[in-house]
Amino acid sequence: MKSLLSGILVFFCLAANAQTPPFENNVYRHEIKSVEFYNSKKASSFPIITLGSDETVTLGFDDLSGGTRTFNYTLQHCDANWQPSKITSAEYLESYTDDRITDYIYSSATYQKYTHYQLKLPNQNIIPKVSGNYILKVYEDGDQQKMILTRRLYVVAQKVAVAATVQSSNKVLLRRTNQKVNFTVDCSGLQVQNPRTEVRVLLMQNARPGTALLNNTPTYIRGTQLVYNDVDINDFAGRNEFRHFDTRTLKLNSERISKIYKDTANTVMLLGDPNRNLPDYTLLYDNDGKFFILNQDGTDPRRDADYAYMYFNLAANKTAADGTAYIVGQFNDYQLDDRSRLQYDDSGRWYTHLQLKQGVYDYEYVWVDNATQKPDDTTLEGNYFETENEYQMLVYYRQVGSRYEQLVGYGQLNSAKQ
Repeated sequence: MKSLLSGILVFFCLAANAQTPPFENNVYRHEIKSVEFYNSKKASSFPIITLGSDETVTLGFDDLSGGTRTFNYTLQHCDANWQPSKITSAEYLESYTDDRITDYIYSSATYQKYTHYQLKLPNQNIIPKVSGNYILKVYEDGDQQKMILTRRLYVVAQKVAVAATVQSSNKVLLRRTNQKVNFTVDCSGLQVQNPRTEVRVLLMQNARPGTALLNNTPTYIRGTQLVYNDVDINDFAGRNEFRHFDTRTLKLNSERISKIYKDTANTVMLLGDPNRNLPDYTLLYDNDGKFFILNQDGTDPRRDADYAYMYFNLAANKTAADGTAYIVGQFNDYQLDDRSRLQYDDSGRWYTHLQLKQGVYDYEYVWVDNATQKPDDTTLEGNYFETENEYQMLVYYRQVGSRYEQLVGYGQLNSAKQ
């Protein structure tokens, strides 16, 4: 009996210490498309707002099932690792804990019928009370078991200053491919007792969570400044500029479009994509992985931009025996799943088609090798120091004795505009 009780005790201890998977940007229903989430001042911008300001974020998405449905939403406070904070909703939210999305419009003059939903936060019903990471949950009929989508929201109370530079890697073998970020955090506006345990900084490339590096301790401390410049940290693959296509109009072929067919639906055949892993960098202009819903032939792309089946084909110079290719971008949250997987055929090319709303899209291909099972977006795209990238720096602070982590600083750096 004693050993049985001990085993049960160990089980509950392990369960209590086990972490749930971190919250991430995700869409859980196939009929939900074109999810946008950004600071309302600029489309496709980083979804961050200042606590207590008049700034808002905008959420927009389409429901291709038509009609109207009851969509509710709430916010949940998280730490820097996107685990739920150990505080109640009453401690981080004013007013109500959840609400219903009531702003929607029906599509007009489109082949594909849909309902567009829109939400702005904060609003009179949902207001963040403290700074930090928040996960926005949208679900159906007030039931969080019927999850529709999740989005990461950042609420900052700017109390520190961040200064950063980008240089080539300190490692000789990586100088032609990698970008190293060195930065300093000035904590004079904070009451920090032990910077090595109370402050940590997260870096992302092009707002892409999969690139995130979390700095838990500074290289050294200089007065009120925390310096992060160790030779082995914050070394990012430069990668390549994103590929793109433009479907702002479906009346004529734009760059990268081979043919457009109109019948009961719009079908767009794109030109073939080559393997871009070449010896030298080629200058191209991109939107750092973003997408924009636009329609030159209408007045309001929220309701009159149509959908099209976009057909992609890739000459990867690799076969299905070597691995699998995926197509990713901000438009699909960089998710590697069945929806982003390409199929290989006997012609030696990889194919897929996606149903996407009119606009301008950045995208790239990720290769998952059969031997390593590790995703790599440089195998098919190339990797160059000269690539223009944006870096987001988020400074988190957990005061001694606090039960949650604050977001006390934010900075953005462009590798080509220092």
